[in-house]
Amino acid sequence: MPPRIRPFTSLVSMIILSMLIISTAMAEPEIIQISSAANLTDALKKIGDAFTKAKPGIELRYNFGASGALAKQIDNGAPADIFISANAKWMEHLVTNKKVVKESVRDIAGNTLVVVSLKAKPFSSMADISTYSRIAMGSPGSTPVGEYTEHALRASALYEGLSSQNKLVLTKDVRQALLYADRGETDLAFVYKTDALLAEHAKIVFTVPSKLHKPIVNSMALTTKGNSKENAKAFFNAVLSKEARAILESYGYSVIVSPVPVK
Repeated sequence: MPPRIRPFTSLVSMIILSMLIISTAMAEPEIIQISSAANLTDALKKIGDAFTKAKPGIELRYNFGASGALAKQIDNGAPADIFISANAKWMEHLVTNKKVVKESVRDIAGNTLVVVSLKAKPFSSMADISTYSRIAMGSPGSTPVGEYTEHALRASALYEGLSSQNKLVLTKDVRQALLYADRGETDLAFVYKTDALLAEHAKIVFTVPSKLHKPIVNSMALTTKGNSKENAKAFFNAVLSKEARAILESYGYSVIVSPVPVK
């Protein structure tokens, strides 16, 4: 009797184990990879939370950072289904290199360049910036916020002087510049208005005139990989939705979303 029971028991165990393996595999969520400019961190996560609540079988994985660094990562084969840039330069770079689908590019939100500080009082002109000793700004070589800042400083004939006096503290992205100002480690920091509104201590002391730099626009596109995923397209279109526009506005963005979804 025992010899007959053991094979039967083993067979049942194998069947149960197989069912558990199949069930676990089926339960694994589909992963959508999103590489996005750091300034959109909070707003995009809130949009993403609403999306995954409606589609529980999907997991959104974010890679936030400087647009230039992210574009270079995608160029080198880093996984990404959606790319969101803080300026046109890096989006055009990936379009040219056929890493993103040109027809999917959409402008989604506008922003404003401001100066924040923990201790400084509000001032009224760019010239006042030169009276401070430590000024944080994104690195112009890899961060859009750094490029916008450099353009504004050069247009005001301030960049060379500040640079030669070693007053400029270059950061890897806008969030690091904000952190330096928020901790009082720098006197000032050039950041986007949307980031400035998230500061714990630092306040906006100056709004940079928009005529001093190119328009600040976040644009979004599907990568060539993401273009083949229906759920990547679904999240892409969710970012263009009326509900997402309301979230972006609540974080201080000027919404310039094209309502045309991707197919």
